[in-house]
Amino acid sequence: MTPSGPDESTANFESILRERLAGLDPLRLELIDDSAKHAGHAGARSGGGHYRLLIVSASFAGKPTLARHRLVYEALGELMRSRIHALSIQSLAPDEAQ
Repeated sequence: MTPSGPDESTANFESILRERLAGLDPLRLELIDDSAKHAGHAGARSGGGHYRLLIVSASFAGKPTLARHRLVYEALGELMRSRIHALSIQSLAPDEAQ
């Protein structure tokens, strides 16, 4: 399936991402597609995008950064090996986002 344009592709991917991360019960979730900044990069040529993610969830409370990122990677599953080439994650507990 080929999207009709970058806006549709990003909107569809954000919808998929929100579905995958719903188990973390995010209070805030922002996805920024930085793929255009990496045009020509090997990951971009193979179809994987470059994204920045901000996610605020009570699931992160009391957990170190590595454990938080593992929760995100587990939720995203195979997207990390296919649709996502690079993902910058800012994962915050609700009290850290204030």
